[in-house]
Amino acid sequence: MLEDKSPKRTDLSELGEFGLIEHLTKNIKLSQKSTVKGVGDDAAVLNHKNKHTVVTTDMLVEGVHFDLTYVPLKHLGYKAIIVNLSDVYAMNAMPTQVTVSIAVSNRFPLEAIEELYSGMLLACEFYGVDLIGGDTTSSVTGLVISVTAIGEADKKDIVYRDTAKAGDLLVVSGDIGGAYLGLQVLEREKAVYMENKNMQPELVGYDYILERQLKPEARKDIIPLLKELNVKPTSMIDISDGLSSEILHISKKSGVGCRLYEEKIPLDPTVISTAEEFKMDSTMIALSGGEDYELLFTIDLADFDKIKANPHFTVIGHIVEEKEGCNLITRDNSAIPLTAQGWDAMLKKDE
Repeated sequence: MLEDKSPKRTDLSELGEFGLIEHLTKNIKLSQKSTVKGVGDDAAVLNHKNKHTVVTTDMLVEGVHFDLTYVPLKHLGYKAIIVNLSDVYAMNAMPTQVTVSIAVSNRFPLEAIEELYSGMLLACEFYGVDLIGGDTTSSVTGLVISVTAIGEADKKDIVYRDTAKAGDLLVVSGDIGGAYLGLQVLEREKAVYMENKNMQPELVGYDYILERQLKPEARKDIIPLLKELNVKPTSMIDISDGLSSEILHISKKSGVGCRLYEEKIPLDPTVISTAEEFKMDSTMIALSGGEDYELLFTIDLADFDKIKANPHFTVIGHIVEEKEGCNLITRDNSAIPLTAQGWDAMLKKDE
Protein backbone atom coordinates (compact mmCIF):
# COMPACT_ATOMS: atom_id res chain seq x y z
CA MET A 1 0.00 0.00 0.00
CA LEU A 2 1.30 3.45 -0.94
CA GLU A 3 2.02 5.85 1.91
CA ASP A 4 -0.33 8.85 2.02
CA LYS A 5 1.96 11.88 1.70
CA SER A 6 -0.76 14.53 1.53
CA PRO A 7 -0.31 17.37 4.06
CA LYS A 8 -1.92 16.81 7.43
CA ARG A 9 -5.16 18.78 7.81
CA THR A 10 -6.52 19.34 11.30
CA ASP A 11 -10.01 20.85 11.43
CA LEU A 12 -10.16 23.85 13.77
CA SER A 13 -13.32 22.46 15.33
CA GLU A 14 -11.18 19.73 16.89
CA LEU A 15 -9.54 22.38 19.08
CA GLY A 16 -12.26 24.97 19.60
CA GLU A 17 -11.54 28.67 20.14
CA PHE A 18 -9.70 28.37 23.44
CA GLY A 19 -7.80 25.29 22.36
CA LEU A 20 -6.69 27.13 19.21
CA ILE A 21 -5.51 30.13 21.23
CA GLU A 22 -3.57 27.89 23.62
CA HIS A 23 -2.06 25.97 20.72
CA LEU A 24 -0.91 29.08 18.86
CA THR A 25 0.48 30.91 21.89
CA LYS A 26 2.11 28.12 23.88
CA ASN A 27 5.59 28.83 22.51
CA ILE A 28 5.54 32.63 22.74
CA LYS A 29 8.59 34.03 24.51
CA LEU A 30 8.62 37.51 26.04
CA SER A 31 11.66 39.77 25.60
CA GLN A 32 10.53 43.28 26.59
CA LYS A 33 11.17 44.50 30.14
CA SER A 34 7.95 46.53 29.94
CA THR A 35 5.85 43.35 29.49
CA VAL A 36 4.61 42.48 32.99
CA LYS A 37 1.99 39.98 31.80
CA GLY A 38 1.41 38.68 28.29
CA VAL A 39 -1.00 36.05 26.97
CA GLY A 40 -3.06 34.06 29.48
CA ASP A 41 -5.18 36.52 31.46
CA ASP A 42 -8.08 38.93 30.83
CA ALA A 43 -5.64 41.62 29.72
CA ALA A 44 -1.94 42.15 29.21
CA VAL A 45 -0.06 44.31 31.71
CA LEU A 46 2.63 46.78 30.63
CA ASN A 47 4.89 49.08 32.59
CA HIS A 48 6.32 51.95 30.56
CA LYS A 49 7.19 54.10 33.60
CA ASN A 50 8.05 57.60 32.37
CA LYS A 51 7.78 56.82 28.66
CA HIS A 52 5.00 57.98 26.33
CA THR A 53 3.06 55.03 24.90
CA VAL A 54 1.94 54.97 21.26
CA VAL A 55 -0.75 52.61 19.95
CA THR A 56 -1.77 51.85 16.36
CA THR A 57 -4.08 49.31 14.69
CA ASP A 58 -4.37 48.00 11.12
CA MET A 59 -6.80 45.47 9.66
CA LEU A 60 -6.12 43.24 6.64
CA VAL A 61 -9.12 41.71 4.86
CA GLU A 62 -8.94 38.87 2.34
CA GLY A 63 -10.01 40.03 -1.10
CA VAL A 64 -9.38 43.68 -0.22
CA HIS A 65 -5.82 43.81 1.13
CA PHE A 66 -4.43 40.45 0.02
CA ASP A 67 -5.05 37.59 -2.41
CA LEU A 68 -4.17 34.12 -1.16
CA THR A 69 -3.78 32.94 -4.74
CA TYR A 70 -0.24 34.28 -4.65
CA VAL A 71 0.39 35.46 -1.08
CA PRO A 72 1.91 32.70 1.11
CA LEU A 73 0.36 32.60 4.58
CA LYS A 74 3.74 32.89 6.30
CA HIS A 75 4.53 36.03 4.31
CA LEU A 76 1.08 37.42 5.10
CA GLY A 77 1.62 36.91 8.82
CA TYR A 78 4.99 38.65 8.65
CA LYS A 79 3.57 41.58 6.68
CA ALA A 80 0.59 41.96 9.03
CA ILE A 81 3.01 42.67 11.87
CA ILE A 82 5.41 45.01 10.07
CA VAL A 83 2.72 47.31 8.61
CA ASN A 84 1.79 48.16 12.20
CA LEU A 85 5.35 48.49 13.43
CA SER A 86 5.99 50.94 10.59
CA ASP A 87 3.35 53.28 12.05
CA VAL A 88 5.13 53.18 15.42
CA TYR A 89 8.48 54.05 13.83
CA ALA A 90 6.71 56.92 12.04
CA MET A 91 6.11 58.47 15.49
CA ASN A 92 9.88 58.31 16.16
CA ALA A 93 9.08 55.60 18.72
CA MET A 94 10.16 51.99 19.19
CA PRO A 95 7.57 49.17 19.14
CA THR A 96 7.46 46.89 22.16
CA GLN A 97 4.31 44.73 21.94
CA VAL A 98 1.59 43.62 19.53
CA THR A 99 -1.81 41.98 19.85
CA VAL A 100 -3.22 39.86 17.02
CA SER A 101 -6.88 39.08 16.28
CA ILE A 102 -8.06 36.88 13.41
CA ALA A 103 -11.41 35.89 11.96
CA VAL A 104 -11.10 32.67 9.99
CA SER A 105 -13.49 30.48 7.96
CA ASN A 106 -13.67 26.70 8.17
CA ARG A 107 -11.84 26.31 4.87
CA PHE A 108 -8.60 26.91 6.79
CA PRO A 109 -7.20 23.92 8.70
CA LEU A 110 -5.03 24.28 11.79
CA GLU A 111 -1.87 23.86 9.73
CA ALA A 112 -2.73 26.94 7.66
CA ILE A 113 -3.21 29.07 10.77
CA GLU A 114 0.06 27.72 12.17
CA GLU A 115 1.78 28.90 8.99
CA LEU A 116 0.21 32.35 9.34
CA TYR A 117 1.33 32.63 12.96
CA SER A 118 4.82 31.40 12.16
CA GLY A 119 5.26 34.47 9.97
CA MET A 120 3.91 36.72 12.72
CA LEU A 121 6.24 35.24 15.32
CA LEU A 122 9.20 35.53 12.95
CA ALA A 123 8.48 39.25 12.56
CA CYS A 124 8.07 39.67 16.32
CA GLU A 125 11.42 37.98 16.91
CA PHE A 126 13.24 40.01 14.25
CA TYR A 127 11.84 43.34 15.45
CA GLY A 128 12.14 42.49 19.15
CA VAL A 129 8.47 42.88 20.07
CA ASP A 130 6.27 40.69 22.28
CA LEU A 131 2.99 39.17 21.10
CA ILE A 132 0.89 39.65 24.23
CA GLY A 133 -2.71 38.79 23.30
CA GLY A 134 -5.55 39.07 20.82
CA ASP A 135 -8.69 37.23 19.79
CA THR A 136 -9.93 34.56 17.39
CA THR A 137 -13.38 34.17 15.91
CA SER A 138 -15.10 32.59 12.93
CA SER A 139 -15.72 34.24 9.57
CA VAL A 140 -18.05 33.49 6.69
CA THR A 141 -16.24 35.75 4.21
CA GLY A 142 -12.62 34.66 4.45
CA LEU A 143 -9.61 35.61 6.51
CA VAL A 144 -9.46 38.88 8.48
CA ILE A 145 -6.38 39.93 10.47
CA SER A 146 -6.28 42.82 12.93
CA VAL A 147 -3.00 43.77 14.60
CA THR A 148 -2.47 46.42 17.27
CA ALA A 149 1.06 47.61 17.90
CA ILE A 150 2.22 49.34 21.07
CA GLY A 151 5.40 51.36 21.34
CA GLU A 152 7.19 53.80 23.57
CA ALA A 153 9.38 56.88 23.42
CA ASP A 154 10.47 59.75 25.61
CA LYS A 155 8.05 62.66 25.41
CA LYS A 156 10.73 64.87 23.83
CA ASP A 157 11.33 62.37 21.02
CA ILE A 158 7.76 61.89 19.74
CA VAL A 159 7.26 63.28 16.21
CA TYR A 160 3.85 64.14 14.73
CA ARG A 161 2.54 64.93 11.25
CA ASP A 162 1.45 68.46 12.07
CA THR A 163 4.74 70.16 12.94
CA ALA A 164 6.45 70.76 9.58
CA LYS A 165 7.36 74.39 8.83
CA ALA A 166 8.29 76.43 5.79
CA GLY A 167 11.98 76.06 4.98
CA ASP A 168 12.21 72.43 6.17
CA LEU A 169 13.70 69.83 3.85
CA LEU A 170 11.58 66.87 2.69
CA VAL A 171 13.44 63.57 3.12
CA VAL A 172 12.63 59.94 2.33
CA SER A 173 14.36 56.73 3.42
CA GLY A 174 15.24 53.98 0.95
CA ASP A 175 13.56 53.84 -2.46
CA ILE A 176 9.91 53.69 -3.45
CA GLY A 177 7.58 52.19 -6.05
CA GLY A 178 8.80 48.59 -5.81
CA ALA A 179 5.88 47.15 -3.86
CA TYR A 180 3.28 48.33 -6.37
CA LEU A 181 5.17 46.89 -9.32
CA GLY A 182 5.66 43.62 -7.44
CA LEU A 183 1.87 43.47 -7.16
CA GLN A 184 1.51 44.09 -10.91
CA VAL A 185 3.81 41.15 -11.66
CA LEU A 186 1.85 38.87 -9.32
CA GLU A 187 -1.49 39.94 -10.81
CA ARG A 188 -0.18 39.36 -14.33
CA GLU A 189 1.03 35.87 -13.51
CA LYS A 190 -2.23 35.09 -11.72
CA ALA A 191 -4.18 36.05 -14.86
CA VAL A 192 -1.99 33.75 -16.98
CA TYR A 193 -2.47 30.92 -14.48
CA MET A 194 -6.26 31.34 -14.45
CA GLU A 195 -6.26 30.96 -18.22
CA ASN A 196 -3.99 27.91 -18.20
CA LYS A 197 -3.42 26.03 -14.94
CA ASN A 198 -0.41 24.24 -16.47
CA MET A 199 1.53 27.48 -16.91
CA GLN A 200 4.28 28.17 -14.38
CA PRO A 201 4.71 31.78 -13.21
CA GLU A 202 7.60 33.74 -14.73
CA LEU A 203 9.11 35.52 -11.74
CA VAL A 204 12.84 35.43 -12.54
CA GLY A 205 14.42 38.88 -12.37
CA TYR A 206 11.69 40.39 -10.21
CA ASP A 207 13.07 39.28 -6.85
CA TYR A 208 13.50 42.75 -5.38
CA ILE A 209 10.05 44.09 -6.20
CA LEU A 210 8.33 40.81 -5.25
CA GLU A 211 9.98 40.94 -1.84
CA ARG A 212 8.90 44.56 -1.45
CA GLN A 213 5.31 43.40 -1.96
CA LEU A 214 5.22 40.02 -0.24
CA LYS A 215 7.73 40.54 2.58
CA PRO A 216 8.28 44.25 3.17
CA GLU A 217 10.36 45.49 6.07
CA ALA A 218 9.67 48.36 8.44
CA ARG A 219 12.55 50.82 8.84
CA LYS A 220 13.54 49.94 12.40
CA ASP A 221 17.06 51.17 11.64
CA ILE A 222 16.06 54.76 10.94
CA ILE A 223 15.01 55.79 14.46
CA PRO A 224 18.33 54.95 16.17
CA LEU A 225 20.22 56.28 13.13
CA LEU A 226 18.54 59.69 13.39
CA LYS A 227 19.31 59.77 17.11
CA GLU A 228 22.94 58.90 16.39
CA LEU A 229 23.11 61.74 13.86
CA ASN A 230 21.47 64.09 16.39
CA VAL A 231 18.58 64.81 14.02
CA LYS A 232 15.00 65.04 15.24
CA PRO A 233 12.52 65.28 12.34
CA THR A 234 10.09 68.19 12.45
CA SER A 235 7.35 65.87 11.13
CA MET A 236 7.17 62.25 10.00
CA ILE A 237 4.86 59.66 8.40
CA ASP A 238 5.29 56.22 6.84
CA ILE A 239 4.67 55.63 3.14
CA SER A 240 1.81 53.15 3.01
CA ASP A 241 -0.59 54.84 0.56
CA GLY A 242 1.78 56.45 -1.94
CA LEU A 243 4.26 59.33 -1.72
CA SER A 244 1.82 62.04 -2.85
CA SER A 245 -0.83 61.04 -0.30
CA GLU A 246 1.69 61.09 2.55
CA ILE A 247 3.14 64.47 1.54
CA LEU A 248 -0.36 65.89 1.41
CA HIS A 249 -1.12 64.47 4.87
CA ILE A 250 1.87 66.30 6.34
CA SER A 251 1.06 69.48 4.39
CA LYS A 252 -2.59 69.56 5.41
CA LYS A 253 -1.92 68.77 9.07
CA SER A 254 0.94 71.28 9.29
CA GLY A 255 -0.75 74.02 7.27
CA VAL A 256 2.10 74.24 4.73
CA GLY A 257 2.84 73.67 1.06
CA CYS A 258 5.70 71.78 -0.56
CA ARG A 259 7.84 71.43 -3.65
CA LEU A 260 8.69 67.84 -4.59
CA TYR A 261 11.35 67.39 -7.28
CA GLU A 262 10.70 64.56 -9.73
CA GLU A 263 14.39 64.04 -10.49
CA LYS A 264 15.16 63.49 -6.79
CA ILE A 265 12.66 60.65 -6.19
CA PRO A 266 14.73 57.50 -5.40
CA LEU A 267 13.88 54.59 -7.69
CA ASP A 268 15.53 51.18 -7.82
CA PRO A 269 16.70 50.13 -11.33
CA THR A 270 14.26 47.19 -11.20
CA VAL A 271 11.41 49.64 -10.65
CA ILE A 272 12.43 51.67 -13.70
CA SER A 273 12.84 48.64 -15.99
CA THR A 274 9.61 46.95 -14.81
CA ALA A 275 7.64 50.18 -15.20
CA GLU A 276 8.86 50.36 -18.80
CA GLU A 277 7.85 46.74 -19.32
CA PHE A 278 4.31 47.49 -18.07
CA LYS A 279 4.27 50.78 -20.03
CA MET A 280 3.79 52.71 -16.79
CA ASP A 281 5.35 55.98 -15.66
CA SER A 282 7.77 55.30 -12.82
CA THR A 283 7.16 58.71 -11.24
CA MET A 284 3.42 58.10 -11.06
CA ILE A 285 4.07 54.68 -9.52
CA ALA A 286 6.23 56.29 -6.83
CA LEU A 287 3.60 58.96 -6.18
CA SER A 288 0.57 56.68 -6.04
CA GLY A 289 1.71 53.07 -5.60
CA GLY A 290 1.90 52.64 -1.83
CA GLU A 291 2.95 49.78 0.47
CA ASP A 292 6.62 50.78 0.46
CA TYR A 293 6.75 51.34 4.25
CA GLU A 294 9.63 53.75 3.97
CA LEU A 295 9.67 56.82 6.21
CA LEU A 296 8.93 60.30 4.90
CA PHE A 297 9.99 63.15 7.15
CA THR A 298 10.97 66.80 7.29
CA ILE A 299 14.06 68.23 8.92
CA ASP A 300 15.31 71.69 9.73
CA LEU A 301 17.59 73.09 7.03
CA ALA A 302 20.36 73.39 9.65
CA ASP A 303 20.45 69.56 9.88
CA PHE A 304 21.16 69.03 6.18
CA ASP A 305 24.90 68.51 6.63
CA LYS A 306 24.21 65.71 9.13
CA ILE A 307 22.29 63.56 6.63
CA LYS A 308 23.53 64.65 3.18
CA ALA A 309 26.11 61.88 2.76
CA ASN A 310 24.00 59.11 4.32
CA PRO A 311 22.97 56.42 1.79
CA HIS A 312 19.71 55.73 3.66
CA PHE A 313 18.31 59.22 3.00
CA THR A 314 17.35 61.28 -0.05
CA VAL A 315 16.30 64.92 0.08
CA ILE A 316 13.41 65.10 -2.40
CA GLY A 317 12.07 68.60 -1.83
CA HIS A 318 11.29 71.27 0.69
CA ILE A 319 8.40 72.81 2.59
CA VAL A 320 6.98 76.18 1.55
CA GLU A 321 4.21 78.48 2.74
CA GLU A 322 0.68 77.07 2.46
CA LYS A 323 -0.37 79.66 -0.14
CA GLU A 324 2.22 78.26 -2.58
CA GLY A 325 0.44 74.88 -2.62
CA CYS A 326 1.89 71.37 -3.01
CA ASN A 327 3.55 70.85 -6.36
CA LEU A 328 5.63 68.30 -8.23
CA ILE A 329 8.47 70.04 -10.04
CA THR A 330 9.02 67.97 -13.18
CA ARG A 331 12.30 67.35 -14.95
CA ASP A 332 11.49 70.18 -17.39
CA ASN A 333 10.85 72.50 -14.40
CA SER A 334 7.06 72.57 -14.74
CA ALA A 335 4.97 72.75 -11.55
CA ILE A 336 2.13 70.20 -11.34
CA PRO A 337 -0.22 70.20 -8.32
CA LEU A 338 0.09 67.03 -6.24
CA THR A 339 -3.08 64.97 -5.88
CA ALA A 340 -3.84 62.10 -3.53
CA GLN A 341 -4.21 59.17 -5.92
CA GLY A 342 -2.92 56.51 -3.55
CA TRP A 343 -4.72 53.26 -2.84
CA ASP A 344 -8.00 53.60 -0.95
CA ALA A 345 -9.68 50.48 0.46
CA MET A 346 -13.06 52.23 0.47
CA LEU A 347 -13.13 52.88 -3.28
CA LYS A 348 -15.23 50.63 -5.48
CA LYS A 349 -13.30 48.21 -7.67
CA ASP A 350 -14.27 50.04 -10.87
CA GLU A 351 -13.28 53.50 -9.62
